Amino acid sequence: MRVTQLFTKTTKDAPADEVAKNAQLLIRAGYIYKEMAGVYAYLPLGKRVLDKIIQIIREEMDSIGGNEISLTALQNSDVWKTSGRWDDEVIDVWFKTKLANGTELGLAPTHEEPLTKLMKNYIHSYKDLPVYPYQFQIKFRNEVRSKSGLMRGREFWMKDLYSFSRSQAEHDAFYDGAVSDAYARVFDRLGLGAITYRTFASGGSFAKFSHEYQTLSPVGEDTIYVHKEKGIAINEEVYTDEVLADLGIAKDELTQEKAVEVGNIFTLGTRFSDPLELNFTDENGDSKPVVMGSYGIGPSRLMGLIAEHFADDKGLVWPDNVAPFTVYLVSIGDVATQADALYDELTSKGIEVLYDDRDERAGAKFADAELLGIPYRVTISERLIADQKFEFTPRKSGQSEVLTGDELLAKLS
Repeated sequence: MRVTQLFTKTTKDAPADEVAKNAQLLIRAGYIYKEMAGVYAYLPLGKRVLDKIIQIIREEMDSIGGNEISLTALQNSDVWKTSGRWDDEVIDVWFKTKLANGTELGLAPTHEEPLTKLMKNYIHSYKDLPVYPYQFQIKFRNEVRSKSGLMRGREFWMKDLYSFSRSQAEHDAFYDGAVSDAYARVFDRLGLGAITYRTFASGGSFAKFSHEYQTLSPVGEDTIYVHKEKGIAINEEVYTDEVLADLGIAKDELTQEKAVEVGNIFTLGTRFSDPLELNFTDENGDSKPVVMGSYGIGPSRLMGLIAEHFADDKGLVWPDNVAPFTVYLVSIGDVATQADALYDELTSKGIEVLYDDRDERAGAKFADAELLGIPYRVTISERLIADQKFEFTPRKSGQSEVLTGDELLAKLS
């Protein structure tokens, strides 16, 4: 893509009421647009980052047998009344509206109920299990406060996978094995693996524990206690002597940290299959309720966290795996022909390039390159091109080196 093809522009200023660093930088760099508190539109560069995060998650969910679907955001109240979760006192973040005929609808904050109802059409026998449908969808939650940019929204992207199993043992093997391993791979690929911990949290009425995935961050809203050697953590809500004893951990082995919840996994048991009558016939001809689990990751929250965590005083610093482009190509002076040729060569080799072909001074181009946070800047100038050389500058280190064309391709391959 050429910068002259982008309708977005960088700016020195973010909205005066935007206090979150991630949103300030993403707005200034033209990745997102703020519609209102907790509600953001994704502009061309931001959509590319979000899509890359989603694709990493998709690949890992597919690797464990996930079936991708897309459920409706609009919800009929009946199925939620059956489960007991339509009441605002049970789920206090509902957005609700009415049709012209007075029928009340809701915008789904999660999807256990409608998916359980849907699966009644497809699960009848033990031969139909286990199954693992998942989706990427915008969720709606009427948060009281939304001051953390993409890390806490009223409208946000969520990956939610649901497991349907024949027994608790089958569920546990998926929960503690396949899903946990897949989540670890997701966070590793996003560059967050070293600071993201599988965290013991309340299991509610379903199990002794659920598990959150918490990424250490000074702007985190959660307090966790981290055991760095074991690579696990305990949420403050269940930080008791009894839990410590269960896990075989002493208090002096833990460090208190602030963290952002980026994912969670829950054992649901038969909490939804019982009231919604999702049953299957086992090998002996007996009818049994399906055992369920729920597994979430927030792609938009991850985008905000990555933006904030890796940023420096000059702007964004995207990890290679999620950057909108790999190379920011800058032309300085009368080198359009050479710059066009390099752009064509790099893109022909599958390298994603954002080509700053504007008639703009070098300082402005360099400042935009730093703000946008694309991993590598390649500069073509009249001085360098005379020797068939290019300047190569990693965004993370800022240390430039002069390379030949072959050396440049070797760096980027």
